[in-house]
Amino acid sequence: MPVNFRIAGIEDVPPIVALIADDSISAARTGDFGDEHRAAFEAIDADPNNELIVAELDGEVVGTMQLTYIPGISRRGATRMQIEAVRIAAALRGQGLGRQMMEWALERGRARGCAMVQLTTDKARKDAHRFYDSLGFVASHEGYKLGLG
Repeated sequence: MPVNFRIAGIEDVPPIVALIADDSISAARTGDFGDEHRAAFEAIDADPNNELIVAELDGEVVGTMQLTYIPGISRRGATRMQIEAVRIAAALRGQGLGRQMMEWALERGRARGCAMVQLTTDKARKDAHRFYDSLGFVASHEGYKLGLG
């Protein structure tokens, strides 16, 4: 499957939003493409420590993820890469595209000098847990979230 991975442009935001919303867990909190998504894209695009990535197959956006590079004092000043909002088009899941996308992301993190990569996934996403386990990720920490609004 010849997949192209690249940094997203503003024209990619509507299909990215659709990919994220095509999910029973995140549909309600994502909504339809709107001004808030455009503003979020502009903030991500302007920040050199953030990259919104798309996976493109035959000219169509079929996957997405956000990579954030976090400089830190811990781990001897190591930079870590945070991977968020990983999505693959429903019709293409289980065909290796997610693995290709994650391997591409890990190589990108290495190229940026990251010492580690981290991600979170909803506790209800059992298939995602198996997928990340198969890539060598370890569920070493308990994550907490608190809504602020």
